[in-house]
Amino acid sequence: MTGIEKLLEVMRSLRDPDTGCPWDVAQDFSTIAPYTIEEAYEVADAIERKDFDDLRSELGDLLFQVVFYAQMAGERGYFDFDDVAEGIAEKLTRRHPHVFGSAEERAIGQVEGGWEEIKERERADSGDESALAGVVKGLPALKRAQKLGKRASRVGFDWPDTAGVNQKIHEELDELDAAVGTRDAGRIEDELGDVLFAVVNLARHLDIDPEKALTVSNYKFERRFRAMEANLGAAGLDIRKLTLEELDQHWRKAKQGVG
Repeated sequence: MTGIEKLLEVMRSLRDPDTGCPWDVAQDFSTIAPYTIEEAYEVADAIERKDFDDLRSELGDLLFQVVFYAQMAGERGYFDFDDVAEGIAEKLTRRHPHVFGSAEERAIGQVEGGWEEIKERERADSGDESALAGVVKGLPALKRAQKLGKRASRVGFDWPDTAGVNQKIHEELDELDAAVGTRDAGRIEDELGDVLFAVVNLARHLDIDPEKALTVSNYKFERRFRAMEANLGAAGLDIRKLTLEELDQHWRKAKQGVG
């Protein structure tokens, strides 16, 4: 029995209505979805930490999510695990004509933009011909904003350079300031969202992944803040009793110490 066959058998046993695990039997697609997102982030975290033993484990957890969905779908007659595997194999074959296509297609090699052209044809076949078709609503907001901006750019709806994006960011910041003055929470939220969207567009023009950039900043802030806490503790100081000016001085020292 192969590893995947064993995993599928384990999943069937867990979902057995008579002898399975009550928790697993009680789940449905919507209750499992949050765990799938969490597992994907844990895979990314293991990669970031370069912990390949943990990565192997986390990939197993993520694979289990796929098997879980396939089992529930099979119970309802929608599809099974083989259908999922066959479907992605066909999709990858279709999207790589320079590898799996005719002799002529393989001779031409990979064509710049070819992948996106194939995906656009697939989206058109689905009935939604919008340039924004297929941008998943469940993506993290930064990632979705990046994809929406990229799609709009392909049909010419974009600034020619970063100067235009920078100007837009300043415009949105001015509108946010005006909204803050009204104390209208809904308007403030709307304008803040516009600022973030404009910043994501700047990241796209700079060929920077905003999600990754923010992740790096998160790690950097945490590293510096923990160093500051350690320094304050070593000096016998209570962070809660210091003024903002004093905290800023200790923050600067922590930055110098840990980078």
